[in-house]
Amino acid sequence: MGLKTRDDAGIYKLRDDLAIIQTVDFFTPVVDDPYSFGRIAAANAMSDIYAMGGTPLTAMNIICFPIEKMDISVLQETLRGGLDKIKETGALLVGGHSVEDEEFKYGLSVTGTVHPDNILTNRGAGPGDRLILTKPIGTGIINTAVKGNLVKEPLVNEVTEIMSSLNLTAAEVLKSFDISACTDVTGFGLLGHACEMIEGGDVGLKIYPDKVPLIKETLNFARMGIVPAGARRNRDFRNQYLIGADKIEPAIMDILFDPQTSGGLMIAVRDDQAEELVSQLKGKGVKDMALIGEFIPEPKEKIVIEGQG
Repeated sequence: MGLKTRDDAGIYKLRDDLAIIQTVDFFTPVVDDPYSFGRIAAANAMSDIYAMGGTPLTAMNIICFPIEKMDISVLQETLRGGLDKIKETGALLVGGHSVEDEEFKYGLSVTGTVHPDNILTNRGAGPGDRLILTKPIGTGIINTAVKGNLVKEPLVNEVTEIMSSLNLTAAEVLKSFDISACTDVTGFGLLGHACEMIEGGDVGLKIYPDKVPLIKETLNFARMGIVPAGARRNRDFRNQYLIGADKIEPAIMDILFDPQTSGGLMIAVRDDQAEELVSQLKGKGVKDMALIGEFIPEPKEKIVIEGQG
């Protein structure tokens, strides 16, 4: 499995009972605290492994650092945060590479494993399947507001915790259910990644915006126009897939396309298993998850946005 389906990671089959998953992700700091940045970047990279149904085994650091402009302690704290998050997954840090750069960037290359029969992809949902999201959205908007000094410390801490939390628990729960498709919500926003789940397939998707969990104050900031440019680019790229978007408040549409950092899993599950999956996720502490939509037979390759669900 490679680039064709725009899945979260590449997969290479080694044996009939074993395949390896490979992914890489790194970016500039999204928070001021270096330790927190390291945790967030590592959680974000690990998420691709979980979205494919796998278990992370090893990780390698990717570092771009302006050594002449920034104190080395910033890098040390970032790496400490990343290592702590890697340990939380049960994987091992086995090396990495660093270069001098004008702008600080950090992330991981991660290798995991999966049984070939248990691979999850972003395609394969059928009519009647329900769509579940495991984390609230709004990180891009909140981080934009943080840059404008508009966010108080309690909300900064809350968003940091959301971004640095692993999708490990949700991924473990999924193994007991018939999951037809799965992806994680990152830079293309919720609707951008939802489009990937129906593109080229035989189903459409109905999304209920009022069911989508939001980080508090996200809607207020969006109504103020505090929205990252990436949200608008995401919408422009995928607008042709949408039906009913013109009837939804523009700020809500901005949120649905808001680029996420270390977002939750978006899971397609059979209708008769959806409520039990919700119950088990909540029971394991995935408290902000929600049923946000359902896959429909028609119109194919379209997302219908409905104000009520």
